[in-house]
Amino acid sequence: MNQKFSVFDAMIYLILIAIACITMYPFLNAVAISFNEANDTIRGGVTIFPRQPTLANYQVIFSDPNLLRAYAISFARTVIGTTAGVLFTALVAYGMSKSSLIGRKVYMKIFVITMFVSGGLIPYYLILRQLGFMNTFWVMIIPHMFNVWNMIIMRTYFANVVPGALEESALIDGAGYFRIFVSIVLPISKPIIATMVLFVGVFHWNQWFDAALFITRSDLRPVQNVLISVINANRFEEAMGQMGHAASVLIQQRTVNVRSITMATMVSTMIPIMLVYPFVQKYFVKGIMIGSLKE
Repeated sequence: MNQKFSVFDAMIYLILIAIACITMYPFLNAVAISFNEANDTIRGGVTIFPRQPTLANYQVIFSDPNLLRAYAISFARTVIGTTAGVLFTALVAYGMSKSSLIGRKVYMKIFVITMFVSGGLIPYYLILRQLGFMNTFWVMIIPHMFNVWNMIIMRTYFANVVPGALEESALIDGAGYFRIFVSIVLPISKPIIATMVLFVGVFHWNQWFDAALFITRSDLRPVQNVLISVINANRFEEAMGQMGHAASVLIQQRTVNVRSITMATMVSTMIPIMLVYPFVQKYFVKGIMIGSLKE
């Protein structure tokens, strides 16, 4: 049955197109500036297309000898941290989804309290140092293996979607709860698993604060920290250029500046996440909606 296209429908489409343009403009502007010649960018007027295209900004970033190692560290952290975080959180959420769990309400209250009350940065630092996590790769993994908010979403999903009769039949056949979790619960929970993979993966890829605090070894720094160092180095050079005429002339002859380097840095860190997102997008809304229903 053909539906008549009304003026109201046209207005809705125009509003949605306008919102999409407003949303996309900052990203397109950042990409344009990252590919634009730095001295030309200072003049302004660069919108969504580079006026004087150049790769100099990215050449400066990727000329850092530590960058490739930093990308490897970030990829390893994202893959290992996401896998460990999602699986460990899912295990806790599956147990908390069972109303027969002894002390379930007490555990839940303890979990919720940790969402609002923190021991503070100094005790956290002292605990990690005492455990021997300083300057190790695992300081970026183990402390983030469990997230209360993600657990609550997954618990609600398991309680509403996983059939109780299916679990009971598996128990009668001799399967344990861990076997049920691996063989039954996880395969039918793809939407919430994909949603959590996106959440945790983006967190690990963008996280830089813990590496800045707990890691001093240059060979363990993730890409975010290395790129911050590149930006700070260029900012220092520009600041020094303002202290003398000869240095100012040298700075003016450079083909990059802090703004162009910053935009190129931002784009280079966004691309990996943007490549992953389409693969989990179809599960995202479904997982969030089902996981947010009240148990």
